[in-house]
Amino acid sequence: MVQTKILPSASNAYQYPLLIKQLLLSGPRYSPDQEIVYANRGSYTYTELVERIHRLANALTAAGVKAGDTVAVLDWDTPRYLECFFAIPMIGAILHTVNIRLSPEQIVYTMNHAEDKLVLVHDDFLPVLESVSDELETVTGYIQLTDNDSANTTSLNSQGEYEQLLAQADTTFDFPDFDENSVATTFYTTGTTGNPKGVFFSHRQLVLHTLGMTGSLAAYDEAPMLRSSSVYMPVTPMFHVHAWGVPYAATLLGIKQVYPGRYEPELLVDLAKEHKVTLSHCVPTIMQMMMATESIKTADLSNWHVLIGGSALTKGLCDAAAKLGIKMYTGYGMSETCPLLSVTHLSPDDLELPLEQQTEKRVKTGIAVPMVDIRIVDPEGNSLPHDGETKGEVVARAPWLTQGYFKEPAKGEELWEGGWLHTGDVATIDPDNTLVIRDRIKDVIKTGGEWLSSLDLENMISQHPAVAAAAVVGVPDDKWGERPHALVTLRPGAEASKADLQSHLMAFVEAGDINKWAIPENIDFVDDIPKTSVGKLNKKLIRDQLGH
Repeated sequence: MVQTKILPSASNAYQYPLLIKQLLLSGPRYSPDQEIVYANRGSYTYTELVERIHRLANALTAAGVKAGDTVAVLDWDTPRYLECFFAIPMIGAILHTVNIRLSPEQIVYTMNHAEDKLVLVHDDFLPVLESVSDELETVTGYIQLTDNDSANTTSLNSQGEYEQLLAQADTTFDFPDFDENSVATTFYTTGTTGNPKGVFFSHRQLVLHTLGMTGSLAAYDEAPMLRSSSVYMPVTPMFHVHAWGVPYAATLLGIKQVYPGRYEPELLVDLAKEHKVTLSHCVPTIMQMMMATESIKTADLSNWHVLIGGSALTKGLCDAAAKLGIKMYTGYGMSETCPLLSVTHLSPDDLELPLEQQTEKRVKTGIAVPMVDIRIVDPEGNSLPHDGETKGEVVARAPWLTQGYFKEPAKGEELWEGGWLHTGDVATIDPDNTLVIRDRIKDVIKTGGEWLSSLDLENMISQHPAVAAAAVVGVPDDKWGERPHALVTLRPGAEASKADLQSHLMAFVEAGDINKWAIPENIDFVDDIPKTSVGKLNKKLIRDQLGH
């Protein structure tokens, strides 16, 4: 340890802890009357948001929640959830954002593993919890969330309905100071094998992630997604990595926020049109659904910036969005990274080009945001050159990365082998520091002694005008080791054959982008491609369904 000079503080100097409550200071100062909207159900102001957070803190305390307890939330994307993002950790408790798309068995596993004490549950999820309540080992009570005039009757130990409890609660709560390294949130990764793994984040990490996000999405003209005039609507579930942390950044800035509730593609587009939404974020599958709606045909979306993550942004989707005037960006991260690691960063020269000609840059994984150190390494952990050709595993360091897996120290040590967080992604880094994810290590197709990127093939197939989405996996082959197998969905009313797509891919062979042997012999046209609970392509399930 390097010996440095540390000077004593004045005896009364305040040691300012980085706590989530500090993120709530600025937005209401700047924009006390700014709106927070709940779909087509109503809205309230930032001043009212603060009051409601205070009321919720009192209601939670009255329900027996103490510092260190874990409180679970099962809700759609609502302003209520935003209030929970603040009130629960601000009283020193831990917010568990439950993945509502998991199976009942997995929900039970995660809630028991997290040791949830109190559960806030929407009417829509009551049947699930009622069916498994006897299996929940640590839960002592429930608060009901409803969008109706009154909450549904339930066999659960209900402490009351959310709005009624808030109405009865005091309007002020003295939020305490405590150690900034206290756990603020937890949730569970949705791996394709084994039980979900619990990640956790401290107040310090979430505050620094929020500052890093505003510093990268707001400060640069090359990535102008968050501005004081922005209108924000999440299309990533709030249970998934805190909706990528953007609600915290939006609240810090005091911008208008629109929460859509349950995702319905037509409603999402209608809300974007009505409120002139300028920033959303989602996985590609949700964007494809929105772009297939009737509503989008009459929308002026030229001010809509959409951050794509979770799965690769393909050239086909980016091009289709550009035709509608939508500006697409690629964000990169994972559950373990809170999640932001890198984002599209366009140069002034890039921005001079017509939107349709910016696709090549927008689909790349982007440049590491401030305070993030990203490297690509070989299996021995040696750093590899930034030449755009050499492939290695992406490893990262940043002040907001999970420090392990809850109750699974061995897996945490594996995650942090050698002092770097291992992402499991294979990438190159261009000379201009742009990261390009080539594949997941487990999804690289090893054919004829060469590595073939399934993402590259998906990207190329997606550029055929008839293709809506594509997934490529490697399947065993006696001669070549593995061969690519493609699943393809077509746009409504479009037609294409296997020969059409193979001919389309020959253009990339002739351009030198791929070798001829990379063209899949097997291309299946399907109505839907299997996805995980957070909308990513589920390649393990695809391989299982193909019998491999």
